[in-house]
Amino acid sequence: MSIHSFHPPVRTLMGPGPSDVNPRILEAMSRPTIGHLDPAFVGMMDEMKVLLRYAFQTTNELTMPVSAPGSAGMEMCFVNLVEPGDKVIVCQNGVFGGRMKENVERCGGTAVMVEDTWGVAVDPAKAEDALKANPDAKILAFVHAETSTGAISDAKTLTELAHQHDCLVIVDAVTSLAGSPLMVSDWDLDATYSGTQKCLSCVPGLSPVSFNQRAIDVITSRKSKVQSWFLDLNLVLGYWGGGAKRAYHHTAPVNTLYGLHEALVVLQEEGIENSWARHQKNHDALRSGLEAMGLSFVVPEGQRLPQLNAVSIPDGVDEAAVRSILLKEYNLEIGAGLGAMAGKIWRIGLMGFASNQTNVQFCLGALDAVLSSMKAPVNSGVAVDAARAVYG
Repeated sequence: MSIHSFHPPVRTLMGPGPSDVNPRILEAMSRPTIGHLDPAFVGMMDEMKVLLRYAFQTTNELTMPVSAPGSAGMEMCFVNLVEPGDKVIVCQNGVFGGRMKENVERCGGTAVMVEDTWGVAVDPAKAEDALKANPDAKILAFVHAETSTGAISDAKTLTELAHQHDCLVIVDAVTSLAGSPLMVSDWDLDATYSGTQKCLSCVPGLSPVSFNQRAIDVITSRKSKVQSWFLDLNLVLGYWGGGAKRAYHHTAPVNTLYGLHEALVVLQEEGIENSWARHQKNHDALRSGLEAMGLSFVVPEGQRLPQLNAVSIPDGVDEAAVRSILLKEYNLEIGAGLGAMAGKIWRIGLMGFASNQTNVQFCLGALDAVLSSMKAPVNSGVAVDAARAVYG
Protein backbone atom coordinates (compact mmCIF):
# COMPACT_ATOMS: atom_id res chain seq x y z
CA MET A 1 0.00 0.00 0.00
CA SER A 2 1.30 3.45 -0.94
CA ILE A 3 0.13 6.39 1.15
CA HIS A 4 0.45 9.81 -0.44
CA SER A 5 0.44 13.36 0.89
CA PHE A 6 -2.82 14.46 2.49
CA HIS A 7 -4.63 17.27 0.69
CA PRO A 8 -7.79 18.29 2.57
CA PRO A 9 -10.85 19.51 0.68
CA VAL A 10 -11.48 23.24 0.70
CA ARG A 11 -14.43 23.80 3.04
CA THR A 12 -16.37 26.77 4.31
CA LEU A 13 -16.39 26.25 8.07
CA MET A 14 -19.58 27.56 9.65
CA GLY A 15 -19.89 25.16 12.54
CA PRO A 16 -18.94 25.60 16.21
CA GLY A 17 -15.22 25.58 15.42
CA PRO A 18 -12.68 25.49 14.08
CA SER A 19 -13.54 28.51 11.97
CA ASP A 20 -12.05 29.42 8.60
CA VAL A 21 -8.42 30.37 9.07
CA ASN A 22 -7.30 33.68 7.62
CA PRO A 23 -4.74 33.02 4.81
CA ARG A 24 -2.41 35.48 6.52
CA ILE A 25 -2.24 33.12 9.47
CA LEU A 26 -1.50 30.07 7.31
CA GLU A 27 1.29 32.04 5.63
CA ALA A 28 2.70 33.08 8.99
CA MET A 29 2.78 29.45 10.11
CA SER A 30 4.82 28.47 7.04
CA ARG A 31 7.73 30.70 8.06
CA PRO A 32 11.04 29.10 9.12
CA THR A 33 11.00 27.29 12.45
CA ILE A 34 13.46 28.62 15.03
CA GLY A 35 14.24 27.47 18.55
CA HIS A 36 11.74 28.14 21.30
CA LEU A 37 14.52 29.81 23.34
CA ASP A 38 15.87 31.80 20.39
CA PRO A 39 16.14 35.51 21.30
CA ALA A 40 14.06 36.41 18.25
CA PHE A 41 11.31 34.02 19.35
CA VAL A 42 11.45 35.35 22.92
CA GLY A 43 10.90 38.84 21.51
CA MET A 44 7.82 37.60 19.65
CA MET A 45 6.52 35.99 22.86
CA ASP A 46 6.67 39.34 24.61
CA GLU A 47 4.75 40.99 21.74
CA MET A 48 2.16 38.24 21.90
CA LYS A 49 1.50 38.88 25.59
CA VAL A 50 0.86 42.56 24.79
CA LEU A 51 -1.46 41.61 21.93
CA LEU A 52 -3.32 39.10 24.10
CA ARG A 53 -3.87 41.71 26.78
CA TYR A 54 -5.55 43.84 24.11
CA ALA A 55 -7.74 40.92 23.00
CA PHE A 56 -8.79 40.19 26.59
CA GLN A 57 -9.09 43.93 27.34
CA THR A 58 -6.92 43.53 30.42
CA THR A 59 -3.84 44.88 32.14
CA ASN A 60 -3.12 41.47 33.71
CA GLU A 61 0.60 40.72 33.45
CA LEU A 62 -0.13 37.00 33.59
CA THR A 63 -1.75 36.73 30.17
CA MET A 64 -0.32 34.12 27.80
CA PRO A 65 -1.17 31.17 25.54
CA VAL A 66 -1.15 27.61 26.89
CA SER A 67 0.54 25.19 24.47
CA ALA A 68 -2.61 23.08 24.07
CA PRO A 69 -6.29 23.57 23.10
CA GLY A 70 -8.97 25.42 25.06
CA SER A 71 -9.70 22.35 27.18
CA ALA A 72 -6.17 22.65 28.58
CA GLY A 73 -6.78 26.32 29.35
CA MET A 74 -9.83 25.22 31.32
CA GLU A 75 -7.80 22.61 33.15
CA MET A 76 -4.98 25.08 33.88
CA CYS A 77 -7.43 27.38 35.66
CA PHE A 78 -8.91 24.60 37.76
CA VAL A 79 -5.76 22.67 38.68
CA ASN A 80 -3.99 25.84 39.80
CA LEU A 81 -6.87 27.33 41.79
CA VAL A 82 -8.68 24.28 43.22
CA GLU A 83 -7.16 22.20 46.01
CA PRO A 84 -8.52 19.02 47.62
CA GLY A 85 -11.51 19.85 49.81
CA ASP A 86 -12.32 23.16 48.11
CA LYS A 87 -15.94 23.92 47.31
CA VAL A 88 -16.66 25.34 43.86
CA ILE A 89 -20.04 26.58 42.66
CA VAL A 90 -20.44 25.62 39.01
CA CYS A 91 -23.13 27.18 36.83
CA GLN A 92 -24.25 24.80 34.09
CA ASN A 93 -26.42 25.82 31.14
CA GLY A 94 -24.82 23.53 28.56
CA VAL A 95 -22.11 20.96 27.88
CA PHE A 96 -19.14 22.97 29.07
CA GLY A 97 -20.46 23.64 32.56
CA GLY A 98 -20.45 19.86 32.91
CA ARG A 99 -16.77 19.80 31.98
CA MET A 100 -16.10 22.37 34.70
CA LYS A 101 -17.73 20.01 37.22
CA GLU A 102 -15.48 17.19 36.03
CA ASN A 103 -12.39 19.38 36.53
CA VAL A 104 -13.42 20.34 40.07
CA GLU A 105 -13.91 16.71 41.08
CA ARG A 106 -10.62 15.56 39.52
CA CYS A 107 -8.86 18.23 41.60
CA GLY A 108 -10.41 16.73 44.76
CA GLY A 109 -12.90 19.56 45.16
CA THR A 110 -16.65 19.51 45.68
CA ALA A 111 -18.83 20.92 42.89
CA VAL A 112 -22.09 22.62 43.89
CA MET A 113 -24.15 22.70 40.72
CA VAL A 114 -26.42 25.59 39.69
CA GLU A 115 -28.51 24.25 36.83
CA ASP A 116 -30.18 26.36 34.16
CA THR A 117 -32.16 25.24 31.13
CA TRP A 118 -29.92 24.58 28.14
CA GLY A 119 -30.33 27.45 25.70
CA VAL A 120 -30.70 30.28 28.21
CA ALA A 121 -28.17 32.43 30.05
CA VAL A 122 -27.01 31.61 33.57
CA ASP A 123 -29.52 33.08 36.04
CA PRO A 124 -27.66 35.46 38.41
CA ALA A 125 -30.38 35.03 41.05
CA LYS A 126 -29.76 31.27 41.19
CA ALA A 127 -26.01 31.87 41.42
CA GLU A 128 -26.57 34.34 44.27
CA ASP A 129 -28.74 31.84 46.12
CA ALA A 130 -25.99 29.23 45.84
CA LEU A 131 -23.37 31.71 47.08
CA LYS A 132 -25.54 32.54 50.11
CA ALA A 133 -26.18 28.87 50.83
CA ASN A 134 -22.47 28.00 50.59
CA PRO A 135 -20.51 30.69 52.47
CA ASP A 136 -17.44 28.42 52.47
CA ALA A 137 -17.28 28.29 48.65
CA LYS A 138 -13.95 29.37 47.17
CA ILE A 139 -14.81 29.81 43.48
CA LEU A 140 -17.78 30.51 41.20
CA ALA A 141 -17.23 29.00 37.73
CA PHE A 142 -19.35 29.74 34.67
CA VAL A 143 -19.30 29.76 30.88
CA HIS A 144 -19.50 33.24 29.39
CA ALA A 145 -20.38 31.98 25.89
CA GLU A 146 -21.84 28.46 25.90
CA THR A 147 -20.74 26.91 22.59
CA SER A 148 -23.16 24.00 22.87
CA THR A 149 -26.26 26.24 22.93
CA GLY A 150 -25.32 29.68 21.62
CA ALA A 151 -26.25 31.48 24.87
CA ILE A 152 -24.20 34.31 26.41
CA SER A 153 -24.29 35.03 30.15
CA ASP A 154 -23.73 38.23 32.11
CA ALA A 155 -20.12 37.79 33.22
CA LYS A 156 -19.92 41.21 34.86
CA THR A 157 -22.92 40.64 37.14
CA LEU A 158 -21.92 37.07 38.04
CA THR A 159 -18.41 38.24 38.95
CA GLU A 160 -19.73 41.07 41.11
CA LEU A 161 -21.90 38.58 43.00
CA ALA A 162 -18.99 36.19 43.48
CA HIS A 163 -16.72 38.91 44.84
CA GLN A 164 -19.42 40.08 47.25
CA HIS A 165 -19.21 36.57 48.74
CA ASP A 166 -15.38 36.43 48.73
CA CYS A 167 -15.26 33.99 45.82
CA LEU A 168 -12.95 33.97 42.84
CA VAL A 169 -14.39 33.42 39.36
CA ILE A 170 -13.21 31.07 36.62
CA VAL A 171 -14.66 32.14 33.27
CA ASP A 172 -14.88 30.13 30.04
CA ALA A 173 -14.47 32.66 27.20
CA VAL A 174 -13.56 30.16 24.47
CA THR A 175 -16.21 31.39 22.04
CA SER A 176 -16.56 34.98 23.22
CA LEU A 177 -12.95 36.22 22.87
CA ALA A 178 -12.81 38.72 19.94
CA GLY A 179 -16.44 38.01 19.00
CA SER A 180 -18.43 39.55 21.86
CA PRO A 181 -17.54 42.22 24.43
CA LEU A 182 -15.21 40.66 27.01
CA MET A 183 -13.68 43.13 29.48
CA VAL A 184 -11.43 41.09 31.73
CA SER A 185 -10.05 43.98 33.79
CA ASP A 186 -13.15 46.22 33.86
CA TRP A 187 -15.27 43.26 34.98
CA ASP A 188 -12.49 42.10 37.34
CA LEU A 189 -12.49 38.49 36.07
CA ASP A 190 -10.00 36.45 38.10
CA ALA A 191 -9.16 33.54 35.77
CA THR A 192 -10.24 33.48 32.14
CA TYR A 193 -9.45 31.00 29.39
CA SER A 194 -10.19 30.85 25.67
CA GLY A 195 -9.19 29.11 22.43
CA THR A 196 -7.57 30.15 19.17
CA GLN A 197 -9.87 28.37 16.70
CA LYS A 198 -13.03 30.42 17.20
CA CYS A 199 -13.24 34.20 16.72
CA LEU A 200 -9.47 34.65 16.41
CA SER A 201 -9.59 32.48 13.26
CA CYS A 202 -6.31 30.80 14.11
CA VAL A 203 -5.73 27.03 13.95
CA PRO A 204 -6.74 24.88 16.94
CA GLY A 205 -4.10 23.99 19.49
CA LEU A 206 -3.51 26.99 21.76
CA SER A 207 -5.46 28.37 24.73
CA PRO A 208 -5.02 32.03 25.73
CA VAL A 209 -5.44 32.53 29.48
CA SER A 210 -5.40 35.52 31.81
CA PHE A 211 -5.07 35.65 35.62
CA ASN A 212 -5.39 38.71 37.83
CA GLN A 213 -3.42 39.36 41.02
CA ARG A 214 -6.19 37.97 43.24
CA ALA A 215 -5.92 34.63 41.44
CA ILE A 216 -2.11 34.68 41.47
CA ASP A 217 -2.10 35.21 45.24
CA VAL A 218 -4.25 32.10 45.67
CA ILE A 219 -2.00 30.06 43.38
CA THR A 220 1.23 31.08 45.10
CA SER A 221 -0.18 30.34 48.57
CA ARG A 222 -1.38 26.79 47.79
CA LYS A 223 -0.95 24.17 50.50
CA SER A 224 -0.60 21.29 48.01
CA LYS A 225 1.24 20.74 44.75
CA VAL A 226 -0.63 21.45 41.53
CA GLN A 227 -1.71 18.00 40.35
CA SER A 228 -0.59 18.63 36.75
CA TRP A 229 3.12 19.11 36.14
CA PHE A 230 2.60 20.46 32.61
CA LEU A 231 -0.06 23.00 33.62
CA ASP A 232 1.52 24.15 36.90
CA LEU A 233 1.72 27.92 36.51
CA ASN A 234 4.57 28.13 39.00
CA LEU A 235 6.64 26.17 36.46
CA VAL A 236 5.18 27.52 33.21
CA LEU A 237 5.98 31.10 34.25
CA GLY A 238 9.64 30.24 34.20
CA TYR A 239 9.24 30.09 30.44
CA TRP A 240 6.46 32.65 29.78
CA GLY A 241 7.44 35.10 32.53
CA GLY A 242 9.13 38.46 31.97
CA GLY A 243 12.75 39.12 31.09
CA ALA A 244 15.01 37.79 28.39
CA LYS A 245 16.20 34.76 30.40
CA ARG A 246 13.71 31.89 30.12
CA ALA A 247 13.84 28.54 31.88
CA TYR A 248 13.12 25.52 29.69
CA HIS A 249 9.73 24.06 30.52
CA HIS A 250 8.49 22.49 27.28
CA THR A 251 9.15 22.83 23.57
CA ALA A 252 6.60 25.42 22.57
CA PRO A 253 4.66 24.91 19.28
CA VAL A 254 6.75 27.52 17.49
CA ASN A 255 4.93 27.77 14.16
CA THR A 256 1.49 27.63 15.76
CA LEU A 257 2.52 30.57 17.93
CA TYR A 258 3.56 32.45 14.76
CA GLY A 259 -0.04 31.93 13.65
CA LEU A 260 -1.51 33.25 16.89
CA HIS A 261 0.77 36.29 16.75
CA GLU A 262 -0.50 37.04 13.24
CA ALA A 263 -4.13 36.48 14.29
CA LEU A 264 -3.69 39.00 17.10
CA VAL A 265 -2.05 41.49 14.73
CA VAL A 266 -5.08 41.11 12.42
CA LEU A 267 -7.39 41.79 15.39
CA GLN A 268 -5.38 44.84 16.38
CA GLU A 269 -5.57 46.19 12.82
CA GLU A 270 -9.35 45.76 12.68
CA GLY A 271 -9.91 47.09 16.20
CA ILE A 272 -11.65 44.92 18.76
CA GLU A 273 -14.81 47.07 18.88
CA ASN A 274 -15.07 46.76 15.10
CA SER A 275 -14.69 42.99 15.39
CA TRP A 276 -17.52 42.85 17.92
CA ALA A 277 -19.70 45.02 15.64
CA ARG A 278 -18.92 42.89 12.57
CA HIS A 279 -19.95 39.69 14.34
CA GLN A 280 -23.21 41.34 15.47
CA LYS A 281 -24.03 42.69 11.98
CA ASN A 282 -23.52 39.32 10.33
CA HIS A 283 -25.62 37.63 13.00
CA ASP A 284 -28.42 40.13 12.37
CA ALA A 285 -28.34 39.32 8.66
CA LEU A 286 -28.27 35.56 9.21
CA ARG A 287 -31.10 35.81 11.71
CA SER A 288 -33.20 37.84 9.28
CA GLY A 289 -32.70 35.23 6.55
CA LEU A 290 -33.39 32.25 8.78
CA GLU A 291 -36.54 33.82 10.22
CA ALA A 292 -37.78 34.74 6.74
CA MET A 293 -37.34 31.07 5.85
CA GLY A 294 -39.50 30.16 8.84
CA LEU A 295 -36.74 28.83 11.07
CA SER A 296 -36.45 29.86 14.72
CA PHE A 297 -33.72 30.34 17.31
CA VAL A 298 -33.48 28.31 20.51
CA VAL A 299 -31.96 31.08 22.62
CA PRO A 300 -34.17 34.03 23.65
CA GLU A 301 -33.37 37.36 22.01
CA GLY A 302 -30.92 39.34 24.12
CA GLN A 303 -29.13 36.17 25.25
CA ARG A 304 -27.89 35.03 21.82
CA LEU A 305 -24.27 34.72 20.85
CA PRO A 306 -23.86 36.47 17.49
CA GLN A 307 -21.03 34.13 16.54
CA LEU A 308 -22.79 30.83 17.35
CA ASN A 309 -26.39 30.49 16.23
CA ALA A 310 -28.53 27.63 17.59
CA VAL A 311 -31.35 27.01 15.12
CA SER A 312 -34.31 24.68 15.66
CA ILE A 313 -34.71 21.90 13.09
CA PRO A 314 -38.02 21.98 11.16
CA ASP A 315 -40.51 19.18 11.81
CA GLY A 316 -39.88 16.02 9.85
CA VAL A 317 -36.38 16.99 8.70
CA ASP A 318 -33.46 14.58 9.00
CA GLU A 319 -30.93 17.01 10.43
CA ALA A 320 -27.92 14.74 9.82
CA ALA A 321 -28.91 14.29 6.17
CA VAL A 322 -29.05 18.07 5.72
CA ARG A 323 -25.56 18.49 7.15
CA SER A 324 -24.27 15.64 5.01
CA ILE A 325 -25.62 17.18 1.78
CA LEU A 326 -24.26 20.61 2.71
CA LEU A 327 -20.83 19.06 3.23
CA LYS A 328 -20.80 16.84 0.13
CA GLU A 329 -22.46 19.16 -2.38
CA TYR A 330 -21.54 22.62 -1.07
CA ASN A 331 -18.35 21.95 0.95
CA LEU A 332 -20.14 23.78 3.77
CA GLU A 333 -19.87 22.63 7.36
CA ILE A 334 -22.46 23.49 10.01
CA GLY A 335 -22.63 21.85 13.43
CA ALA A 336 -24.96 19.40 15.13
CA GLY A 337 -26.36 19.74 18.62
CA LEU A 338 -24.46 18.37 21.64
CA GLY A 339 -25.76 16.59 24.72
CA ALA A 340 -29.37 17.49 25.49
CA MET A 341 -29.50 19.48 22.22
CA ALA A 342 -28.42 16.55 20.00
CA GLY A 343 -30.84 16.06 17.10
CA LYS A 344 -32.77 19.23 18.02
CA ILE A 345 -30.63 22.05 16.63
CA TRP A 346 -28.06 23.07 14.09
CA ARG A 347 -25.22 25.26 15.28
CA ILE A 348 -24.23 27.80 12.64
CA GLY A 349 -20.99 29.59 13.38
CA LEU A 350 -20.08 33.09 12.24
CA MET A 351 -16.67 33.31 13.83
CA GLY A 352 -13.65 35.41 12.98
CA PHE A 353 -12.61 35.31 9.33
CA ALA A 354 -15.76 33.28 8.52
CA SER A 355 -18.03 36.05 9.81
CA ASN A 356 -18.70 37.92 6.57
CA GLN A 357 -21.52 38.80 4.19
CA THR A 358 -20.48 36.29 1.53
CA ASN A 359 -20.68 33.37 3.96
CA VAL A 360 -24.02 34.50 5.38
CA GLN A 361 -25.60 34.59 1.93
CA PHE A 362 -23.91 31.35 0.82
CA CYS A 363 -25.12 29.48 3.91
CA LEU A 364 -28.68 30.77 3.60
CA GLY A 365 -28.83 29.94 -0.11
CA ALA A 366 -27.47 26.43 0.39
CA LEU A 367 -29.71 25.69 3.38
CA ASP A 368 -32.73 27.01 1.44
CA ALA A 369 -31.92 24.78 -1.53
CA VAL A 370 -31.39 21.62 0.53
CA LEU A 371 -34.47 22.07 2.71
CA SER A 372 -36.66 22.96 -0.27
CA SER A 373 -35.48 19.84 -2.13
CA MET A 374 -36.54 17.80 0.91
CA LYS A 375 -39.98 19.43 0.84
CA ALA A 376 -39.36 20.80 4.34
CA PRO A 377 -41.90 23.28 5.74
CA VAL A 378 -39.88 26.42 4.91
CA ASN A 379 -40.46 29.57 2.87
CA SER A 380 -38.29 29.10 -0.17
CA GLY A 381 -36.46 31.83 -2.09
CA VAL A 382 -36.68 34.63 0.50
CA ALA A 383 -33.77 34.10 2.90
CA VAL A 384 -30.95 35.67 0.90
CA ASP A 385 -32.97 38.79 0.07
CA ALA A 386 -33.90 39.20 3.75
CA ALA A 387 -30.23 39.06 4.71
CA ARG A 388 -29.22 41.49 1.96
CA ALA A 389 -31.78 43.97 3.26
CA VAL A 390 -29.92 44.04 6.61
CA TYR A 391 -26.69 44.95 4.83
CA GLY A 392 -28.53 47.73 3.02
